[in-house]
Amino acid sequence: MKTATVFQTWSAIGGVAALAVLGEVLIAAAMRQLGDLDRIREKSGLPGAIRAVLSSPMFLAGALCMALNFFGMLYALSIVDLSLAAPAIASLTYVGNAIAAKLFLHENVDRRRWLAVLFVCVGVVLISR
Repeated sequence: MKTATVFQTWSAIGGVAALAVLGEVLIAAAMRQLGDLDRIREKSGLPGAIRAVLSSPMFLAGALCMALNFFGMLYALSIVDLSLAAPAIASLTYVGNAIAAKLFLHENVDRRRWLAVLFVCVGVVLISR
């Protein structure tokens, strides 16, 4: 680890992962709300499909979260070693996505996926030591 305290390290990692999860959930919800993009493209052409996506406030909020996630990642990498930050952020994002998909998108997250999430959590613990 570089100069960051444990609190700064995990705050940066957690913040970046939270922004990624929020962005991905908002974008997924927006795309579900829009429906099949192929049908939109058939009716309105490619510009119509692009306009439909870009006119969705939920999509734009998700894209903003993803942009903030990118800059948060830059900050995290400035204070945390890459060998910790990148796998921890990716792992926490996988875990957060599974939980958010179940809670907010009402997806069927089966036992196999929860088991995979458990293994990811174990991996994060091993990485952090």
